[in-house]
Amino acid sequence: MLGLYVHIPFCMSKCNYCDFNSYKIDQNLKQRYISDLKKEINLYKEELKINNTEEQEITSVFLGGGTPSILTSEEIKNIFESIKENFKIRQDAEITIECNPGTLTREKLMTMRDVGINRLSIGLQAVQDHHLKAIGRIHTYDEFEKNYKEALEIGFKNINIDLMYALPNQKFEEWKESLQKIVELNPSHISAYSLILEEGTKLYDMYGNNEFDMIDEDTDIQMYNYTINYLKENGYNQYEISNYAKEGLECKHNILYWKCNHYIGLGAGASGYLNNYRYNNVELLQNYHEKLNKNEKPIENIEKLSIEDRIQEKIFMGLRMNEGIKFEDFKKQFNIDFEEKYSKQIKDLKEKELINESIAGFSLTQRGREISNSIFIEFIN
Repeated sequence: MLGLYVHIPFCMSKCNYCDFNSYKIDQNLKQRYISDLKKEINLYKEELKINNTEEQEITSVFLGGGTPSILTSEEIKNIFESIKENFKIRQDAEITIECNPGTLTREKLMTMRDVGINRLSIGLQAVQDHHLKAIGRIHTYDEFEKNYKEALEIGFKNINIDLMYALPNQKFEEWKESLQKIVELNPSHISAYSLILEEGTKLYDMYGNNEFDMIDEDTDIQMYNYTINYLKENGYNQYEISNYAKEGLECKHNILYWKCNHYIGLGAGASGYLNNYRYNNVELLQNYHEKLNKNEKPIENIEKLSIEDRIQEKIFMGLRMNEGIKFEDFKKQFNIDFEEKYSKQIKDLKEKELINESIAGFSLTQRGREISNSIFIEFIN
């Protein structure tokens, strides 16, 4: 399996919680960036040849940001023409674009469909307009609902909706209302994340100035548990800590990350993983432009992962998913007996009722998912 991630770093304005590599839109910079992105796409074409003959197939494509839906219809066509000219995209590939209400139009949705995009990921976060305003979103709930229904009419069947809980001053009942309203819309996939205050964001500074109180940890966990149970009752399977899907509609691209498969990362600030090398592109648009202008890959850091690094990463990612750790995977990939190597950790975690063990492997219990990071540390130590 091989994925392709393409980063579009422009937004109408930066959300108050966002620490991703993104910039307020500038038309001239956007045009230059698309030209640079096409150069970078071309640089990876030959690298995907197997023994200089057969080309590796891309099994999933994901346009993230930033706000990819800020692109015009022509720009979307332009980028996808370049992708298809340079890469062999598998016929049944999942192709996702992140969208923000307030940047979508019916015409743009039709273009997305026509270029082969078959999955939308729409950032909503909350159904209450006062919360949307407080976290810096540029749209209302009504605008979101209009875009969502247009997407269904145009033929999109696979749509994810992003939600966020533990927002500043959010009441538990408001979170329940958000879940209820979204479930009534019946999307194929729901991502539900707890707000994390990242240094350098507006919300981080506001919290530092005592402008709001964060929800306490117990309430955060209660919201999380309620989310799991409510969505399960309504036909959504939790397959990863923050992701829920109707049967067979899990996000293939994200699963590719969580299973530690290889992917190409394109765009300013994007990361990739190829041939056991992890790399990160430069973030600043000027640096990105200068490197590509010299026909160089815009890579800032590159690191070959050791066997131990890869084992630890596979454990960490495996613990995120509800299917958990499969012993056979570690035997095949690393030639290690996982049960033997980590017998003490497995025994301790089982006694604390933090994991469910089977012959094939183990997964986190609900209590274990609540403290998954600390469980991962047990395996590092």
